[in-house]
Amino acid sequence: MTAAGSGLAAPAVTLLGRTQLDATAVYFVSYDGLVNNNSFQKNGLLTYKGYQYAAWYTSTRDAVVARRALGATNWSRITLSHTLKSDDSHNVISMGVSRVDGRLHLNMDSHSDGFFYVKSIAGLLDNPASTAWTPAVLGAVQTTLDGVALTTQFTYPQFIATPEGRLQLSYRVGISGNGRNALAEYDGSGWTALGEWSASTGTYTSTHGSSTVRNMYLHGIDYDVNGRLHALFTWREQSAAVMCDSGGLTNHDTGYVYSTDRGRSWRNDAGTTVGTTGSSDTVAVTDSGLVVDSLNPDHSLMNQESQTTDSAGLPHAIISYVPGRFGQCTTDYVADRTANGRAFHLRKNSTGAWQKTEIPIPLASSQRTRLVLDKYDNAYAVLPYGRIAGASKASGYTDWALLYDASDLNAFGEVVVDELRVRADNVLSIMYQEKSSGTTPSPLHVVDFALPA
Repeated sequence: MTAAGSGLAAPAVTLLGRTQLDATAVYFVSYDGLVNNNSFQKNGLLTYKGYQYAAWYTSTRDAVVARRALGATNWSRITLSHTLKSDDSHNVISMGVSRVDGRLHLNMDSHSDGFFYVKSIAGLLDNPASTAWTPAVLGAVQTTLDGVALTTQFTYPQFIATPEGRLQLSYRVGISGNGRNALAEYDGSGWTALGEWSASTGTYTSTHGSSTVRNMYLHGIDYDVNGRLHALFTWREQSAAVMCDSGGLTNHDTGYVYSTDRGRSWRNDAGTTVGTTGSSDTVAVTDSGLVVDSLNPDHSLMNQESQTTDSAGLPHAIISYVPGRFGQCTTDYVADRTANGRAFHLRKNSTGAWQKTEIPIPLASSQRTRLVLDKYDNAYAVLPYGRIAGASKASGYTDWALLYDASDLNAFGEVVVDELRVRADNVLSIMYQEKSSGTTPSPLHVVDFALPA
């Protein structure tokens, strides 16, 4: 199956099978989400050197890490000496790999407070078949990064591997509507706090009113094939005065910055330096040239959606909101996004221009969508409930269509995608949890799809 005139495979997914991680994973709905399936986890599911790793909380609230050889149906578990401290869906488990020493790292259970950290023995991920999968290989649960405390208001851990094999940790300092993004870095011998790189200060004014405090919510943070670090984002204002109705979301605009020095300084789309990490001059809402897709706060734009980069190093993102054809003022963001929300594919093309294409499938959910590119740079949007839509690079990403309707999954809503496995063996792995009610635990699964060979 090829896209017309392209000589490249068109987007397609072929169901390979599914495995069960847990028959009774913890279940509670908080902030319209589940703690085991928040799509902004980076990473709740990851692949490295022929093995796949998953992390979640059980019905007894224990933190668990499991692994399997790729293609295997059975997962081996390790239960950590940590239990989920509150019914808050922000308190996810994120994993990362430091290639420099083959360690697995985990950060978990935080929402504007203290975090919990685990670091495996060196070489664990380099020699998985010959290393016993026991609690001893993961080490003790810590409340610092090997002594580096970072902040008492910590949220949204995202691990990113540098081109050299170091590991960076992206996180937010502060609270919703008043927070700053920051980075720390692990070099194989220890962690260093690089500092904050976005600002919460400055005045933003809409047609309704002004706000003087906010935070930058990342759609992602990723290195491309050339070693450039990309971050697409939206601003969330603290003051509801910027909205037409207090039932909406104060998120506005899609912004973009990049770094060519491993996150030490940041440039806007035109290449002008707009911030230096760890300094008093960080990326602020008042900086010029940040917005690549403008949108006022009246459309319930979602924060922390998704981004990736293609084989040429160009950034792509998914953003979602209620388009203006459904009205110019959302009054209940959950109801309005569920009724009329749409996801959009936003990308920078080879000429340097930004293009946006609506994905013509109703969200039918208030929740987030994940973006994946295959080896041909075809795009896949993993929509709420595990539905998968695709568009071809050959069409200029104009031929979005539903490839898998997920009616057999009974998935709650947001899902977790294994970013690294797509690159490793052309398989799209998705972790999802079945719908339940109240606090009744439900099954947690991984479903695998082959992408075009």
